[in-house]
Amino acid sequence: MGRTALIVVDVQRDFCPGGALPVPAGDEVVGPINELVQAAECGEQPVLYTRDWHPPDHCSFRSQGGQWPEHCVRETPGAQFHPDLLLSRNGTVISKAVDRDAEAYSGFQNTKLDELLRGRAVSRVIVAGLATDYCVKATALDALARGYELWVVREAVRGVDVHPGDSQRALDEIRGKGGRVVGLEEAKAALRQGAGMQ
Repeated sequence: MGRTALIVVDVQRDFCPGGALPVPAGDEVVGPINELVQAAECGEQPVLYTRDWHPPDHCSFRSQGGQWPEHCVRETPGAQFHPDLLLSRNGTVISKAVDRDAEAYSGFQNTKLDELLRGRAVSRVIVAGLATDYCVKATALDALARGYELWVVREAVRGVDVHPGDSQRALDEIRGKGGRVVGLEEAKAALRQGAGMQ
């Protein structure tokens, strides 16, 4: 059995209440995620944080004919992580959707995430963050497609639900592709196991 990595998806100011593209109750994931980060540190397991890091004229923006308002523009306050999010001492930040002409919901798309996980002998990925029905779903499905065991932590994700039920459908799709939706305590226990702690 390889290592277990925690991937924290896009817990950025613009995706939280008061931001440019807020996920309803998006800030409620911060507490559970901080518990997961602490468990990963106990178990000496890798923690990786994805972030949208868009150029000002990104193709996903309405001003460029895209679907979304401007959000998470690189080097702006809205692109910063939520101020209460615990950043692991040895955490790695993965910037995505950095190219003007390419949307990237998944943390694996045009990044070195897969390479970093394989370099750390990771076989199981635990995903938490925002938003369930977009970047969490895309990252989870890409992890499964690459052969990782995949868990999503129920208490540590929130969705946009542009169409009512989108978040639940996303979790159902993840389950249908072989992923698991688990509770916070089970995920914390798995992350702590790296140091032989239960």
